Amino acid sequence: MIRRREVSPVELLEAHVAQIEAVNPSLNAVIARRYEAARQEARAAEQQVMAAAEPDALPPLLGLPYSAKEYIMAEGMPLTAGVWSRRNARADRDATTIRRLREAGAILVAITNVPEGGLWLETYNDVYGRTVNPWSVEHTAGGSSGGEGAIVAAGGVAFGLGADVGGSIRIPAAFCGTVGHKPTGRLVPNTG
Repeated sequence: MIRRREVSPVELLEAHVAQIEAVNPSLNAVIARRYEAARQEARAAEQQVMAAAEPDALPPLLGLPYSAKEYIMAEGMPLTAGVWSRRNARADRDATTIRRLREAGAILVAITNVPEGGLWLETYNDVYGRTVNPWSVEHTAGGSSGGEGAIVAAGGVAFGLGADVGGSIRIPAAFCGTVGHKPTGRLVPNTG
């Protein structure tokens, strides 16, 4: 729809921001917002769409809002791993995955909650609290990408970026009723 100019990246972003703001108070999935930077990127994406002579030549994810779990470095955003002693830690650069998604045109909107140290099957930590399941707030969203599973299932973003060693994408996806994919080992870089 963006390529066909049926919806602008700005409109798409604002719809997702509104949804995050509507659902997050009960879910506690999003722990850091990046709205102003995302709005600037959406305006730039809109200009790129309007100037494109050939829409198929546009970046493949142009204008799609997404979120990333807090373990993945996004410059200036929290990087606590849900550990109290790291509560003031911020990323000083982007992870390779964040950089690649930006180059593909995706727009990072928010950072999502994780369990302390990534070690649990539920998303809870002393820094940000508990993330709950969007279908029943009495149940867990899973972990360790529980914030991702919850906000994706609630329609807050078009997709989410997680990380998975022992089920950290797949478990929250199953608990929240979304699709999660763990790529083949070493296919996606872990840098950052």
